[in-house]
Amino acid sequence: MKKLDKLVIKSFVGPLVLTFVVAVFVLLMQFIWKYVDDIAGKGLSIGIILELLMDASATFVPMAMPIAVLFASIMTMGNMGEHYELVAIKSGGIPLWRSMMPMGVIVVVMTVVAFMFADYVMPSAVLKYRTTLYDITRKKPALNIRPGEYYSEIDGFVIRVNEKDADGKTLHDITVYDHRSSSSQPDVVVAQDGTMQTTPDERYMLFTLFNGCSYSETANDASPESKPFTRIFFDTNRITFDLSDFAFDKSDESIFQGGYQMMNTDQLDSNIVRLKEQREENVRQQIANVAFALDAKKSDTVARLDIKSLCASLQHNQKTRVYTEAIARAERCLSDIRVNEQIITSQTEYINRHYIEWHRKFTLSVACIVLFLVGAPFGSLVRKGGLGVPLVASVVFFVLYYVIGMIAEKAVREGAIGTIGMWISTFVMLPIGLFLTYKAVQR
Repeated sequence: MKKLDKLVIKSFVGPLVLTFVVAVFVLLMQFIWKYVDDIAGKGLSIGIILELLMDASATFVPMAMPIAVLFASIMTMGNMGEHYELVAIKSGGIPLWRSMMPMGVIVVVMTVVAFMFADYVMPSAVLKYRTTLYDITRKKPALNIRPGEYYSEIDGFVIRVNEKDADGKTLHDITVYDHRSSSSQPDVVVAQDGTMQTTPDERYMLFTLFNGCSYSETANDASPESKPFTRIFFDTNRITFDLSDFAFDKSDESIFQGGYQMMNTDQLDSNIVRLKEQREENVRQQIANVAFALDAKKSDTVARLDIKSLCASLQHNQKTRVYTEAIARAERCLSDIRVNEQIITSQTEYINRHYIEWHRKFTLSVACIVLFLVGAPFGSLVRKGGLGVPLVASVVFFVLYYVIGMIAEKAVREGAIGTIGMWISTFVMLPIGLFLTYKAVQR
């Protein structure tokens, strides 16, 4: 390996790794901000949170790679231009494309890695983080009984504690409303003091109450309207609360399998074929139903009837009934057509989502090469290193690429354009990159 290659690789790899880590971190912060309300206050262990964040981070890798390539290429070539290293290289008879070649080799390898990651690792990561996120959203907030507030998260109970000692276990002035009975009025337990503790497996919580009284109304079988009032004083009473709903239960991942985001290219291809066959079958069935409803020749009796003479022989009220029935049948037929049209439209949109996911695996990978062709020559032209110009330029270029991609993706999803629309952002940025490369080489 020549000294030039070592110099370029050393200048390129550092910003590349740093930018990649920062890009993943920024995307992860966006994910956390989106789901912070579902995660916070659930009493989740550090292990579960780290598992969710690791799986979510893996889904951002294919998008973070093009960002890292763009920024690192602008920064590397900008630094070399600012320090007149590019001038020295050109004065030695080495063309610009030769100095860009080591970075290009790394980018090509990253393109292959990005595709393999998107095709094999990302579907599994999406499945895992979607399952974990679903379990987190189902989990109730962590048990937190605050003094002076009514706590109703435990099914069938409402608890109010007037005072709570610093140890978090000793309670004072306790009221427990039990709504589990069929009576319209809940059973009430009042105590002066008590303690609160959970079992070692955290499946149950035990309330040990002291110096209190319980109140209840019991329905009389002989006279349902008569409800004797019962009051029982106690020195010690223990109430057990089931906390199974507060436990974090891991769902079976198989219930989430089958989503298009959790498939590789081969699975997407086979699923697209199956969905197209279902859609075509629905279309054929709808055409057959409409043809059967509208084709009067299906009935020899109807074909032999003279409609005009038949209507002329009918009285006014009979004609009204015939017209009303005919209009009702036509409206039902039209309603069936509209319903099936919506079904077919939904099926088409779902197929388009599969195509989008299939093409996304390739477009995000090829984006590494396309944005490299934009970033490297742009950096050599502006000859500004550091963080300022490379950061601003990379943000502008990537936002342009991303916005065009999002608009095109929406159009593909709605069927406005074909699936080739997923490559529009590539088709827009590639000529820009080739033009910048040409200008940089000719300079």
